[in-house]
Amino acid sequence: MTTIATEVSMAGRTYPPRAAVVSWIFFDWAAQPYFTLITTFVFAPYFATSIAPNPATGQSLWGFAMAAAGMAIALLSPVLGAIADASGRRKPWIAVFGALLVIGSSTMWIGKPGDQAIIPLLLSALALASVGAEFATVFNNAMMPTLVPPERIGRLSGTGWATGYIGGIVSLVIVLGFLAANPETGRTLLGFQPLFGLDPVSHQGDRITGPLTALWFVVFVTPLFLFTPDYPAKRPVREALREGLSELKQSLAGLPKQKSLAAFLLANMIYTDGLVSLFAFGGIYAAGTFGWHTIQIGTFGIMLAIAGTFGAWLGGKLDDSLGPKRVIAGSMLILLLSLAAILMVDKNSVLFVKVAPPVPGGPLFSGAAERAYLVLGCLIGAAGGPLQAASRTMLIRLAPKDRIAQYFGLFALTGKVTSFVGPLLIGLITAATASQKAGMAVLVVFFVAGLGLLMRVKD
Repeated sequence: MTTIATEVSMAGRTYPPRAAVVSWIFFDWAAQPYFTLITTFVFAPYFATSIAPNPATGQSLWGFAMAAAGMAIALLSPVLGAIADASGRRKPWIAVFGALLVIGSSTMWIGKPGDQAIIPLLLSALALASVGAEFATVFNNAMMPTLVPPERIGRLSGTGWATGYIGGIVSLVIVLGFLAANPETGRTLLGFQPLFGLDPVSHQGDRITGPLTALWFVVFVTPLFLFTPDYPAKRPVREALREGLSELKQSLAGLPKQKSLAAFLLANMIYTDGLVSLFAFGGIYAAGTFGWHTIQIGTFGIMLAIAGTFGAWLGGKLDDSLGPKRVIAGSMLILLLSLAAILMVDKNSVLFVKVAPPVPGGPLFSGAAERAYLVLGCLIGAAGGPLQAASRTMLIRLAPKDRIAQYFGLFALTGKVTSFVGPLLIGLITAATASQKAGMAVLVVFFVAGLGLLMRVKD
């Protein structure tokens, strides 16, 4: 197997060939359907509206499962990152956690409508897949600094996110156009009968997103293992465990002295929690507010993904020219304003002004409030990609280069250590008030606090 040592000389500033970089970028393409199809636009709303007793209960249960996964990721990510730095290798970790993603995603197929007895197993599979996806991403991110020169890191990160969004678009088109049909008409968004004889009444088109996500990941992550060079092995896992934990302890002890890095990690902890919660519950919120089903939510997801593709691509270019801090701050402002506006959109009103309701049996998004939600959602999609892409380039600029996986583990820690708070608060407030809007309103606080902390970071 090719290693970094044979193809990369940091002193001579030589880097792997283009095929290695493209194969690394395709990890985002491989992993994105999990977030697009399962946790956001297809399976999550299906779970809330068709498996759970009602949308509010479904939203709260989904939030509790995501919170449990977030706690596990928060506790283990810096430890695993430190071990990976000490042992050297990245690909074996990606393979192990990718397998968890595949197993957990495939289990979604068993989620039949109205079968509340299956809910505990489904939520356990969701947590398992989330842990796998997040940890695989940690080790994939840690490969970035040796792939391109420092002045092109922002563009590499943005291109990866944009490619992931395109993968999300393609997977959504496949599901909506050929697999998931309206139970009333028996036809997909493109007017076809579902492929493979998938039954619309039992929502097999929604449930197939799990196995499709698993197969997609296996196929498109393979080039990473074939063509992207790994770090050379340094020491056995047991020895790496001792050394990695020792180095992690030193890094945590010295973190208060690195004021900008500490402030950035704290800011990332807060605004990432808000962003992940916003994406995770956006489809569920729309399903409850407008009565949208798979076709409407999936179409909405395609539009968001298109906006996110352009946003991530443009954000990568702005990252290299303006610096990641400005990109992060601008993205958060857009997210904050868009979220505040969404909370003032209801089925029959926009910004407290009454509008015509959707036309019964009319075309998609016939209501003015629905169209307003689409516009605001696209703004969120366009800002979310640059925020995440610029955040990982910001870490690369601030972190010690010889402990990059460890600091990406800390990066994941700060992105997950309180990641249960957002879903948990949404779940608790939604359950207490029986109002999805009240649950979503708490996310405003996350973006305001994150933006305030970011101002203390020196780029």
